[in-house]
Amino acid sequence: MKIWDISPLVSKETAVFPGDVEFSRDVSLNMQQGDHLTVSSIATTLHIGAHTDASNHYHASGKGIDSRNLEIYLGPCQVIEVSVPKGARIVPKDVSSPISAPRVLFRTNSFPNPNQWNSDFNSLSPELIDWLAEKKVCLVGIDTPSVDPADSKGLESHQAIFKNDLAILEGIVLDKVSPGNYTLIALPLKLLDADASPVRAILLEKELLNA
Repeated sequence: MKIWDISPLVSKETAVFPGDVEFSRDVSLNMQQGDHLTVSSIATTLHIGAHTDASNHYHASGKGIDSRNLEIYLGPCQVIEVSVPKGARIVPKDVSSPISAPRVLFRTNSFPNPNQWNSDFNSLSPELIDWLAEKKVCLVGIDTPSVDPADSKGLESHQAIFKNDLAILEGIVLDKVSPGNYTLIALPLKLLDADASPVRAILLEKELLNA
């Protein structure tokens, strides 16, 4: 079975929101230097690479990622490609394909290099979130660092996602994935009260699950 890895490589080169904590790895024991094993630790924002936000990241009444139902992050998924101007939010009229899965990932091609920050990436509109919720979508993803614009303070799409109780998947890489239907696996770590979790997001070529 074909697998698409839609997670960017995480390293010290990975771009993060300006001012956020960049990835670093500290090796405390190293077999290459004569130690009996290799042990290391990392420091990084939880919003690194492919990641899923928890609702306490954007709403005072939100909950940590450990409380999220894992079934949301596993199941039938649809990849939709859109073409909108740089920096624009995607609205319902930009979506030419009918929604055919409960998890929708948008391929915008507007954040082409995970190691190079650009603020003019595409994002989602609150109207799009409401529209997707009406179609029983439970998770929305995008190949950019955020579902809102980089300079947004109101986080309108995040708030619409909270209102509709959707899940978020950000920072994925879809440049080698054709539009169509797949099975998504993007399970968050069980981090107590965490505002997000990095994930190893993959797509399988067949729809294996019905939910």
